[in-house]
Amino acid sequence: MKQSLKTQWFGNIRGDILSGILVAIALIPEAIAFSIIAGVDPMVGLYASFSIAVIIAFVGGRPGMISAATGAMALLMVPLVRDHGLEYLLAATILTGVIQILFGVFKVARVMKFIPRAVMIGFVNALAILIFMAQVPHFLGINTMTYVFVAVTLAIIYIVPRFFKAIPSPLIALVVLTAVTIYSGFDLRTVGDLGIISQTLPRFLLPDVPFNLETLAIIFPYSLALAIVGLLESLLTANIVDDMTDTTSDKNKEARGQGIANFVTGFFGGMAGCAMIGQSVINVKSGGRGRLSALVAGTFLMFLIIVLGNVVVQIPMPVLVGIMIMVSIGTFDWASFTYLKKAPKTDSIVMLATVAIVVYTHDLSIGVLAGVLLSAIFFVSKISKIKVEKRLLDARQYRVEGQLFFASVEDFLEKFDFDVEREKVIIDFTDAHIWDDSGVGAVDRVVLKFRENANEVEVTGLDAGSQKLIDQLAIFRSSNAKLPTH
Repeated sequence: MKQSLKTQWFGNIRGDILSGILVAIALIPEAIAFSIIAGVDPMVGLYASFSIAVIIAFVGGRPGMISAATGAMALLMVPLVRDHGLEYLLAATILTGVIQILFGVFKVARVMKFIPRAVMIGFVNALAILIFMAQVPHFLGINTMTYVFVAVTLAIIYIVPRFFKAIPSPLIALVVLTAVTIYSGFDLRTVGDLGIISQTLPRFLLPDVPFNLETLAIIFPYSLALAIVGLLESLLTANIVDDMTDTTSDKNKEARGQGIANFVTGFFGGMAGCAMIGQSVINVKSGGRGRLSALVAGTFLMFLIIVLGNVVVQIPMPVLVGIMIMVSIGTFDWASFTYLKKAPKTDSIVMLATVAIVVYTHDLSIGVLAGVLLSAIFFVSKISKIKVEKRLLDARQYRVEGQLFFASVEDFLEKFDFDVEREKVIIDFTDAHIWDDSGVGAVDRVVLKFRENANEVEVTGLDAGSQKLIDQLAIFRSSNAKLPTH
């Protein structure tokens, strides 16, 4: 059930503050990495993460969910930055926000009901795999001490909560092992190795681009793609957080909120972003539930950059790798192995295809859309089976069972014997339903084909929906109707 505004902000103060601090620290290397992917300065990703997290805390529809710069969005920006530069990216970010706001106004969230459970499971598992794969370059084949720190981090995360729960164990691991690294001088890669962090606040600015139709033509395709991918990832993440917290959220408000956050961020030198499942899982697993956690994450991120920038660059990467491995383990739906055995084969194929496509392309939207399309194909194939039972009584009767639409028309037409003459033919649709113009066209062909041989044809048993379509579209209703030639 939905929470009151007071509960969303102040119902879990200690948990939200501690989890927000942890999320802020974990955001830094990811924001830098995503900036590098997009081909922009690391501060563009950091400013975006600060701005989006703070704004979404106030205008988002899913308390406890973290939004910032993301890899899926960064990948879409590469060609725009390469061909036109940062200023066009900022303009595209602003337009992305406008499009997302419009999506929210027109209640685009209703399309979430068309995403099957198998696709959701595949999305979650693929994301867990991608989170783990993103950590591999930061610890594989570097040195023995890196492996030791990753192992110790995981040990602290999983063992400490058995004895002490007042502070999130990932935060304990990060503080303790960072201190050990600073004072021991161990040879470990640090956050500072990813890029230069400037200790400056973001400034309001207008993108330095011509405000004309040519600019719009350049940025619109990128903005539309960013808007769709960002909302898809955000709404799917919101569903996951809903399940984790056993609460509901306003998806249309979330869509508008994401748009407002991106719109404002473009004016402060940040790139477009969306919800982050990894950081959202960290937040929830660490006790974050309310809007305060996202606000703390954003503001503490900027505090770290401005005030503690010299310390932040010394955070060892193996510790952050350990935290993200914990996230990937917690994100993966381990029950899906049982699901593969028990679910219908088509659902299992959809789940595996979604995982494979997302992992191969590193694009969540392509995998999810492919999964939905595959589910639709399987569904159409399943319901397109139609039976026509022939009975020779006082009249030649054909009893139709199933759904008559474009995919079942061919099978339907094959069930009739048109070589009879001067008989009464009854076509009974009591156990069938006609869905579209193709279905009506098939009925037309059957009726008119029988009439060519002077047969008397009666169509019976139509339900209200089928009858309405027949009345609107059927040719055979006309006394001088002839079989279509096409």
